[in-house]
Amino acid sequence: MTADDKTEDAAGPAVATSRRRDPSASEYLAAHGGPFFELQRRLGLLHEHSLKTGRRAVLFIALAWLVPLLLGFPRSFLAADTPGSYLGDLGVWGRFVVGIGAFVLAEQQVERGLRIKLGQFLKAPLIAPGSVASFGDAVTKALERRDSRIAEAVCLVLAIAAAVVALANAHTATVSSWAVEVSAAGNRLTATGWWVVFVSQPLFIFLLLRGLWRHLVWAQLLRRIARLELRLVATHPDGNGGLGFLAGYPNAYVLFIFGVSAAIGAAIAKHLLQESLTTTTFSMIATGWLVIVIALFAYPLSAFSKPLAELKERSLLMLGSQATRYQRLNERKIIGTNVAAASADEAQQQADDTADPTKQYETTRKLSAILLSRTAIVPVAAAALLPIAAAGATILPYKEVFSVLKKLLLL
Repeated sequence: MTADDKTEDAAGPAVATSRRRDPSASEYLAAHGGPFFELQRRLGLLHEHSLKTGRRAVLFIALAWLVPLLLGFPRSFLAADTPGSYLGDLGVWGRFVVGIGAFVLAEQQVERGLRIKLGQFLKAPLIAPGSVASFGDAVTKALERRDSRIAEAVCLVLAIAAAVVALANAHTATVSSWAVEVSAAGNRLTATGWWVVFVSQPLFIFLLLRGLWRHLVWAQLLRRIARLELRLVATHPDGNGGLGFLAGYPNAYVLFIFGVSAAIGAAIAKHLLQESLTTTTFSMIATGWLVIVIALFAYPLSAFSKPLAELKERSLLMLGSQATRYQRLNERKIIGTNVAAASADEAQQQADDTADPTKQYETTRKLSAILLSRTAIVPVAAAALLPIAAAGATILPYKEVFSVLKKLLLL
């Protein structure tokens, strides 16, 4: 057990259940719960208080990548530059080593990051007293969705469907490889091919879909919180009314996004070995993938744009009214009367009765209703683009690939 594998919640299931009922102590453990988690717990692969991500990453990589390597002995140990070599297949490395490893290792990072962000709503506190119960209900509902047997069953069915598709594609292959032997009598899957089709590939797809489902659960939780009464303040120094901390949550998904991008990049590189690629096409691929990744995180954060925009509008109106009163009082103090619409009632008021709202007004004008900032998304964008850039570099000059990568990261 390593320090990175430990979570801060060492409480047992009974305490965890109690916390679900008490929103003031609830902890959103994104990597816990669900049938797959329970299966791993019963097998001793993890505990309630320890995800053991390092150990499980090694085990899953061994199941998905090492076992097929051994099943294909001695052919699978051919040099990487040999046609049809297992060790030279970029897709195998991208999905079963980098992808699966990243998905498992990301669990600890995601769980810790989301728990801290959610806890800040109560620590600040940003939830109005009248909405605390609703906040607790939202968290409880999210935990129920996280533990959904139906959701994980759908992920498993889709993973199996992907295996069926892979099997069908194998029978249409025209060249022999580590996965299939092509002959006049028909195509035949090797032992390595059977394992990859029914174990390695489904495991990769299942972990990917399960991770995406749990992010969707988190996204829906944030969108529900955005509809509650929030104790926001327009002049908060974070420039987001007190919600600035939430803008950094995508960074918790750096490893997960890197794992997905590694699989995509490997598939692109494998395809490019037989095709040509222009800088324009590469730029379109990289831009398209980056837009998808950003949209993944923009969806939950965009729910807070409405309350922030309303906060800014209302605050500016109130501060503007205050500024009008203050400046007219100051005007009378200096020149003895108001230049426009002088009033006897106003003349009786003293300048010291009204505070100067100028600083608050200027700060409020700078309030941003958009939580997804460039600085917060750069680490995730880099994780999404680097594997794609590596794939492009197999065909294009390094300078051109670096130029496209630099432009996208500086957007």
